[in-house]
Amino acid sequence: MTALLEVSGVSVTFDGFRAINNLSFTIGPQELRAIIGPNGAGKTTFMDIVTGKTRPDTGKVLWGEKSISLLSMSESRIAQAGIGRKFQRPTVFEDQTVTENLMMALKAPRSPFRVLGWRATAADRKRVEELAVEVGLGDQLPRKSGELSHGQKQWLEIGMLLAQEPRLLLVDEPAAGMTLAEREHTTRLLVDLAKTRAVVVVEHDMDFVRRLNCRVTVLHEGAVLAEGSLDHVTANPQVIEVYLGRGG
Repeated sequence: MTALLEVSGVSVTFDGFRAINNLSFTIGPQELRAIIGPNGAGKTTFMDIVTGKTRPDTGKVLWGEKSISLLSMSESRIAQAGIGRKFQRPTVFEDQTVTENLMMALKAPRSPFRVLGWRATAADRKRVEELAVEVGLGDQLPRKSGELSHGQKQWLEIGMLLAQEPRLLLVDEPAAGMTLAEREHTTRLLVDLAKTRAVVVVEHDMDFVRRLNCRVTVLHEGAVLAEGSLDHVTANPQVIEVYLGRGG
């Protein structure tokens, strides 16, 4: 299977500290992957590199069937190419309704003149309803986003990313602060999303990672320490020493 994203031999140094050290990582077009590791392992920097926020000193980051280099592209161009990122803290427009948030996120021409004259079509409204149902907010469309629970805001932000039709979704600690029921819904949502796109979940919660039932990549000091099922990597003596032995 051809990789959708291939990171090869990437390193980056900040003020003498090597945050990413000869890192290589690949993910397929329909795959769910969890990334775990202690604080400072390079998880956030990895996502920064893939999304164009940080430029590595060395290495390659190739995207899609044509192996296009992401390193020559701007953050906005990378997003347009099909890479969506969800940060840990949800960022939704709290004074706007769920419908309005999703409508603003729809993939559409965004030039100034097009935006001024833009009107939602029946197809746009149908797409918004489909997105809301997909993330579990089908009955919340008229509500202001600020009234939603923490978990619901997380799902809305995922829906806003899905409106951009990404082929790769990077999700940072989605389980943090959620109730048990919200976590279970989030697990089902991420597993379902990975049937049609690649999904990378950065997470500290081992129980949540176990529920995802996917391949796990362990980062340590900016490099891949271990990779495989959760049972496989958590039985690795090095992983136990540098990560699990410290209580996560």
